[in-house]
Amino acid sequence: MELSKNFLHREAEEKWYAHWSEAGYFKSTPDDRPPYTVVIPPPNVTGVLHMGHALNDTVQDILIRRAKMLGYNTCWVPGTDHASIATEAKVVNMLRDRGLDKNKMSRDEFMKYAWEWKEKYGGIILKQLGKLGCALDWDRTTFTMDDDYYAAVIRVFVELYKKGLIYRGVKMINWDPKAKTALSDEEVIYKQTNSKLYYVRYRIDSDTEEYITIATVRPETILGDTAVCVHPDDERYSHLADKYCFIPLINRRVPIIFDDYIDKEFGTGALKVTPAHDINDYNLGLKHGLQVVDTLNADGTMSEAAQLYVGMDRFVVRKKIVEDLKAAGYLVKEEDYVNQVGYSERTNEVIEPRLSMQWWCNMKEMAKPALDVVENNEIEFYPAKFKNTYRHWMGNIKDWCISRQLWWGQRIPAWYDADGTIYVAHTSEEAYREYNEKKPALAAKSPQLRQDDDVLDTWFSSWLWPMQVFDWNNNPENKDLEYYYPSNTLVTAPEIIFFWVARMIMAGFEFMGKKPFDKVYFTGIVRDKQGRKMSKSLGNSPDLLQLIDDFGADAVRFSVIITSPAGNDLLFDEAQLGQGSFFCNKMWNALKLIKGWEERSVENHEYGNIKFALDWMDARLAQVSQEITEMYKDFRLSEGLKTIYSLIWNDFCSWYLEWVKPAIGQPISTYIYEHTISIYEQLLQLLHPYLPFITEEIYHQLKDRTAGDDMIIKQLPVYEQPDMEALKGGALLQEIITAVRDTRNKNQLKPKDTIKLWVDTAHHAFYEEAQDILRRQVNAEHIGHIGGDGILPVSDRTRGMISLVVQTDKLYIEAASATIDTTAQRQQMGKEIAYLQGFIVSLDKKLLNDKFVQNAKPEVIANERKKRADAEAKIKTLEESLAAL
Repeated sequence: MELSKNFLHREAEEKWYAHWSEAGYFKSTPDDRPPYTVVIPPPNVTGVLHMGHALNDTVQDILIRRAKMLGYNTCWVPGTDHASIATEAKVVNMLRDRGLDKNKMSRDEFMKYAWEWKEKYGGIILKQLGKLGCALDWDRTTFTMDDDYYAAVIRVFVELYKKGLIYRGVKMINWDPKAKTALSDEEVIYKQTNSKLYYVRYRIDSDTEEYITIATVRPETILGDTAVCVHPDDERYSHLADKYCFIPLINRRVPIIFDDYIDKEFGTGALKVTPAHDINDYNLGLKHGLQVVDTLNADGTMSEAAQLYVGMDRFVVRKKIVEDLKAAGYLVKEEDYVNQVGYSERTNEVIEPRLSMQWWCNMKEMAKPALDVVENNEIEFYPAKFKNTYRHWMGNIKDWCISRQLWWGQRIPAWYDADGTIYVAHTSEEAYREYNEKKPALAAKSPQLRQDDDVLDTWFSSWLWPMQVFDWNNNPENKDLEYYYPSNTLVTAPEIIFFWVARMIMAGFEFMGKKPFDKVYFTGIVRDKQGRKMSKSLGNSPDLLQLIDDFGADAVRFSVIITSPAGNDLLFDEAQLGQGSFFCNKMWNALKLIKGWEERSVENHEYGNIKFALDWMDARLAQVSQEITEMYKDFRLSEGLKTIYSLIWNDFCSWYLEWVKPAIGQPISTYIYEHTISIYEQLLQLLHPYLPFITEEIYHQLKDRTAGDDMIIKQLPVYEQPDMEALKGGALLQEIITAVRDTRNKNQLKPKDTIKLWVDTAHHAFYEEAQDILRRQVNAEHIGHIGGDGILPVSDRTRGMISLVVQTDKLYIEAASATIDTTAQRQQMGKEIAYLQGFIVSLDKKLLNDKFVQNAKPEVIANERKKRADAEAKIKTLEESLAAL
């Protein structure tokens, strides 16, 4: 079959993903092989594939495919998260489009619409992962609202409640007025904001016309003030002890209190105290027994308690109250002010601190083993720098607000009787049974219990992910859980180290008695060329599915990995997609070149010194394979791709194929042809985890395959130590060819002009082995030796030749048509000598530095000394050549 001009990615992607799936290559069941397990960070059911997913999921796919080729029983578990806040917002919007209002329907009615939405849109992102080539075990797909998963979450709540680790209480929380729900501290993103600082005066309750001035960035909260606080050592206000003042506009009489919490240097040194709307004010209020006045409704409008502006939005009120304060003579001045403002991670709404009755989980007891296991490297973090972030958070851990004022999610399993007594149980039947046993009289009088309306924080379900995807709740001793848990590697983003990573570790120890995974690799954030995080709001995030359609999944995978240094952010540039496409077509052209030799291959055909090229390429494969193995250990995947890219593009395509390529119309040895195919197969194996589609396609195009002979499951060969002499010889040959070609060009020798190449060297054997390749590559009709044991003695004849130096070998080009400029040669050699002398100076600074010598590894020091010796030897050779000109 004739090969297409270029690699057709769309056809290959559709064909091979279907083939891999139908062949069962993605499926896994326990057997006698060692497992390699990865659980996907479950994307939201609201989501579509974006560049962050492309990076994260490509990394996981690379690890899975590599492990499969090393003989592991690989299992990559897919699934989605129900994402309470985001999904409920989507459903509410859908209802609004249909002319329906969530507030006017029952919970059960709303849930029907929510499940309708989930069934329609919830699986889209999983299907898109297939477009990227992800080798996921689709039979294990899990959703955090599946019945079994739901039951596991309820079980965990009940068990922790009975242990006293879950409790209910009023605390200051972060409130999202748009989603109308509480948020944990980790779900608040602080942004630097240009605000205004307003100076407002409060009249003192005295016979004199005296005022005390405060400074605030939130004047709308003045209506909830219940005190003014100053520092006890602030002499400006010492005379106000036991005094009161009046809140502007509403004339509420409040005390002036003294507390060393106050910063005397900020603003005027006097602080308005609003216990209902600031955590620090709340703590002051508890300490001084202050009244709490909640002036905000759940949607961010002013409540009845505010007395003024009732029902108006808080930010509208901010402008209005400033105008009214100014008109009434209370506003002293306003200043520009830069401060940190908290925004909801989910809705991007400015959060409000708010006192609220919520459910809480005590984390301190669970945090200790989860901190220890990271500190002692039983769970390894890559990059290790994230241990510091983890340590800081775990060492200062706060109780977790786990309740959310939503309907979509696992409903809190708590029921209340008429007296307010709480019954926590797995089911309503259990709750009613306990109620009737504890309070038979009340149960007879008021038989109905009321279930808590709130649902659990989404993270309260996803922290069970590594164990519940293997059916922990129903069967905690099942074979899958025993075989696959703990998983090998978790690949995730550093921004959810607290939300998810830490909590999964805590849950693992709390419920399984062991860690959930061995290693955590934190990917970077995908940013645009200007360094901005990609987002819909900025419009700087490309359509990933369109990129896959236009350039191919392999090119997309190439583009995100090649620019992704381990654990650091990557600057995504669509130009990298072009590089990925060019690379694919380069490999396709190599395929076409090799296939073109098939009909020209001849058994027992003489192949001269071409074996030199085979030995070198075999050695390079062994060398790079070892390097890649080490890179995988440290998750240096970008470095690994660059190394394989260079091996294929430069070593194989640019050098090896040119060295073994037969002349036009000439035959090729079957041995060379088949060995070349074998080499290409091994290169494809190294590359396959990164670019699965083109490698599988080329593998099958190289020659006919039997059923089941597929690249995805082809085991990586075990290489012996690379032949160092072959490696040195190949590198020297490349250097000689490059130097001779450059010298030919500089001396205006045309490619068709033949030359004679004379060599003054101690490496006679090398030139004998490589002469067939070298002669063809530099168009030399003859290669001979000068000096030593060579054929031609050193004489004045070399003065008519073009001189050059490669390493410590002196080379002379003899060509009738050459235009020799000895002055230019002298200048070039002089520059090389000067450069090498400077290089030696820089090496000496290192080698004479005691700190470097004491701290560097012995092999590093030996390498630096070798560099110095090589430079000295080349200087000597250059000086000899210079003298001979």
